[in-house]
Formats: sequence, structure tokens, C-alpha cells
Amino acid sequence: MIQVSHLTKMYGSRPAIDDLSFEIQKGEIVGFLGPNGAGKTTTMKILTCFMPATSGTAVLEGFDVFENPIEVKRKIGYLPEIPPVYSEMRVKDYIEYAALLHEVPKSKLKQAVNSAIEKVSIGDVQNRLIGNLSKGYRQRVGLAQALVHNPEILILDEPTIGLDPKQIIEIRELIKTLGGTHTIILSSHILPEVTATCQRIIVINKGRIVGEDTLEGLSARMKKGLLYSMIVKNPSQDGLAALKQLPGIKTVSHTGSKIVIELQHGTQDMRDKIVETAVKKGMGVLEFSSEKISLEEVFLQLTTEESTIGNGSAKTSIPNLDVAAHL
Repeated sequence: MIQVSHLTKMYGSRPAIDDLSFEIQKGEIVGFLGPNGAGKTTTMKILTCFMPATSGTAVLEGFDVFENPIEVKRKIGYLPEIPPVYSEMRVKDYIEYAALLHEVPKSKLKQAVNSAIEKVSIGDVQNRLIGNLSKGYRQRVGLAQALVHNPEILILDEPTIGLDPKQIIEIRELIKTLGGTHTIILSSHILPEVTATCQRIIVINKGRIVGEDTLEGLSARMKKGLLYSMIVKNPSQDGLAALKQLPGIKTVSHTGSKIVIELQHGTQDMRDKIVETAVKKGMGVLEFSSEKISLEEVFLQLTTEESTIGNGSAKTSIPNLDVAAHL
């Protein structure tokens, strides 16, 4: 469906994106996630034929964005960060205009416009001037123009930025309903955004991919034995010392009967050895579990230390990342 290989865009001597390679399958909702300035919008603009890359290839639905830009544009619907709407036009007229630009046949025009209006739930404002609508409704109108020609691929750049909590929830639910029927790339720097809507995540930082997997997969890779907690009857000093001596153990701490064990990054699964050691030392294991790792923690690990996840590596800080619960 979407194949990107070694995509690079230079601005003078500075790379905006650097050697990006990834694939997205039909019907997937994929989050393209990273801090402001990471290269997300540059990638979106290349995939939608708004700007050329310096090198590399991008193929959408079998068409190369450089060799067949008109065919690519027929296959995609694009919602930029700022919706491309005309404030002096009425909603329905504008969507019809967008349909004509997308070469929707006149015999199917009315059906296409009505379908787009229904999908994004703007029937109650279809005869109003776009300039008189709230930002949430203008965002929906922008999404309707991206949908009106029923494209195979939807590319959405920060689709909920600036919306109020109710509008955000509504747009997220809408995006989820479109998955399966459409292949969707959703660009965002808001962590809960992709958690709520996406099946897979591509993490980009400073122009390079530093992680690519499902959220569960990323978490599993990053926390291979990273943090365990254990409730014991007897947190003896002898037992704690024995745990600390196990290879790959980073720290062992305890509060009362709860012991928290942190492993060095990349250490293989140590659960059996930890429990076996605790039992041999007479600690009396009552509970044992893996500590959950949040998407925020995954980001910090991906962007502050060397990582081999995906097709890139990074040793950087991650500025401007919105980790607040943006509900």
C-alpha cells in the first residue's frame, strides 16, 4: 500500500528527514509520532506530492510520488495541520468544489458529497458559511474534503490540534471508524492521540525513525525485563544481596514486603532466575509481576539512548513533546 525507502530531504546542509524507510499495509491506522520539528510534516508533504525529496523513493498504491504525482493525488486524501477551507463558501458548496477538483464524476457528485457530509457529521451546518463555524467544525469540513472522493489513503497532519476535549474525542472516534476502509497515516506530537486511534506507531526524532511497532510491541521491546515487582514474606538482607548479584540486575530496592527490581537495558527475561533466587533464600514469594511501561517512558528510552528498534538509532533529547493527558 505505502512503501517508503531511504527517503531524505535536505534544507541546505541540514537534513529535515534522514534515510526514512517504512511500509504501511492496506487498512492500517499508523501513528507518525514525534516532537515538533522531528520531520513529520516534511514527510507528509513528500507523500502528498507537495514537495520533492532530495533522495529516496515513496510509492503509494503502486505509484511513485516523483514519477506519477497526479495518480498518487487521485489515491489520497490529505488534511494538513491548517484545514484548506474557504471561509466565504458554504460548507456543502465547498465540499462539492473539492469533489470536482478530485475529478468525481458528475453522475456520482451528489452521492459523494452527501456521503462525506454524513461521515463527518456536519449535516446540521452544511448550508452555513465556513467562516462562521467553530474550529472543530472547520476541522470536520477539512476532513470531508479529504474523504469526498473516497480515497484509498488518508494522510492527516495533527488532525485534533487546537480542538476542545469534546471535539478531540469526536474526531478520534471518527478516525477509528475510517480504519479498515481507508489506510490512514496520522501525524501527531501528542502521545494519547496515537494511543487512542492507531494500531501501529512509527516514532521519528530529528529526522530519523527511532522506533516502529505496535504500542505493545514497543513497550515489550523496551522493557525486556526492565522492571519487576515482587511481594515477599521475608525481605531479608541476605536475599536482597543475592538478587543484586544476579547478572543483568541494575538495582534492587524494597519498601516493606515489596521489592522492585530494575534490569539493565537489553537484558533477557530474568523472571525465573529472580524467583528461584528468592525462594532459595527463603524470602517466600507471594506475588510477582512486570511493571507496566507507559508510552511516555518508551519515548524517553527511544530518544535518550542508543536504540536499534525500527531502522534508525538515536542518542538525543526529545524537546517539545506533549505528554499531558490530552483527552
